[in-house]
Amino acid sequence: EVQLVESGGGLVQAGGSLRLSCAASGFTFKDAAIAWFRQAPGKEREGVACITRLFTPIVYNEFDKGRFRISRDNVKNTVFLEMSGLNPWDTAVYYCATGLRRTCSAAEGDFPYWGQGTQVTVSS
Repeated sequence: EVQLVESGGGLVQAGGSLRLSCAASGFTFKDAAIAWFRQAPGKEREGVACITRLFTPIVYNEFDKGRFRISRDNVKNTVFLEMSGLNPWDTAVYYCATGLRRTCSAAEGDFPYWGQGTQVTVSS
């Protein structure tokens, strides 16, 4: 059974940093791309970042590229999202997801497997 468990969310002040983790099990982790999505209150879920099986990182939003970093540890079967320079509009539930594919996608429909999400709240 594919399982994804996020952790590391919390309350942080504007300008602060957080490191989110996504622990995976139930599939061959090293062969799969893993993505992070987020859903802010009243908004649609959007892709944040993705990392391929070959460790190629992708951050989808231009504004996030200098603030967010995605990485993976194939020994711990974990993907990380390091976020810095957080702003109140980064407040959202952050999800990790996989489609068990080798390459990345920003399309939500390409990811049938999701974690339960972790709440990130940034205060002004």
